[in-house]
Amino acid sequence: MNRTDPTGLGHIDRHAARVSVDDKAMINARADVNQLLPLKYKWAWEKYLAGCNNHWMPTEVSMQADIALWKSPEGLTADERLMIKRNLGFFATSESLVANNIVLAVYRHLTNPECRQYLLRQAFEEAVHTHTFEYVCESLGLDEGELFNMYREVPSITDKAAWALEYTRHLEDPSFRTGTPERDQAFLRDLVAFYVVFEGMWFYTGFAQILSLGRRNKMVGIAEQYQYILRDESIHLNFGIDTINQIKIENPHLWTPAFQEEIRRMLAEACELEIAYGRDTLPHGMLGLNAGLCEKYMRFVTNRRCVQIGLTPVFAVTENPFPWMSEMMDLKKEKNFFETRVIEYQSGGALTWD
Repeated sequence: MNRTDPTGLGHIDRHAARVSVDDKAMINARADVNQLLPLKYKWAWEKYLAGCNNHWMPTEVSMQADIALWKSPEGLTADERLMIKRNLGFFATSESLVANNIVLAVYRHLTNPECRQYLLRQAFEEAVHTHTFEYVCESLGLDEGELFNMYREVPSITDKAAWALEYTRHLEDPSFRTGTPERDQAFLRDLVAFYVVFEGMWFYTGFAQILSLGRRNKMVGIAEQYQYILRDESIHLNFGIDTINQIKIENPHLWTPAFQEEIRRMLAEACELEIAYGRDTLPHGMLGLNAGLCEKYMRFVTNRRCVQIGLTPVFAVTENPFPWMSEMMDLKKEKNFFETRVIEYQSGGALTWD
């Protein structure tokens, strides 16, 4: 393979030496990216196996109770219905944004084969998640146009989508290449935007909202599916954090004090966008949940993400207002918490609350 081409699409070098573990790197690797073995990053391979073992499909989950509750005039309050629709409206297109970023940007520039193996699995899971929202929309008879256009019609959702696109647009440019400190930082910034912010912050308000309903025995089918999505996202997030930290280890010159402050500002800005979304989805609140608690939760999550990538927390110490969320992260074996059926969960590696 042409050693000046990190994509794996160059000409084969017939006289090149065999690839060794030391030739492998997260970015700017000149080794043949098709050389899966020998493995260098076992953590990436373990996450790939964990994703495969945690396979699920939305159509396995019954929606009958949700349909009956949704159709009942007294089944849900107006505020609960608004929260559900706006929650689904954000998620319905967000998974596609993440998938586009993986396929069009991250896969091209992340030059390690075991990491690329995981990305292929993640891309499939994003498709399953998008399938989930189509399944929910069809089951409940929701307005498809309303649900799948909220990213353009609800300001707080539009703001989040526009923010995310800004951090990946130039990386999707076919002429973009890593290889200089500025461009390597651009790629690292993109990874933070999608793994830490999009999947590690912006999904968690929605998870808490729907799972809170499920804890009250409402919309249990949707809540069950959100639990499975949360399970998948925990692996996505951990993979992204490990990837970011590994790139930092191999390229310490990128992690300058100025760049760290830029990333902290990104996370603070993203947190405020999510707080606005929380207000849009819960203008009046509902039993056990309101916009104020979602704001407190997001500040807690933002600080947590800062620590995970080696940054000073953005906010003062904030307690987690939803400690029950940690219960949703036990993926080894559990009876579904809505007692609809027994699920065997397998994991190639231990996952912890994130």
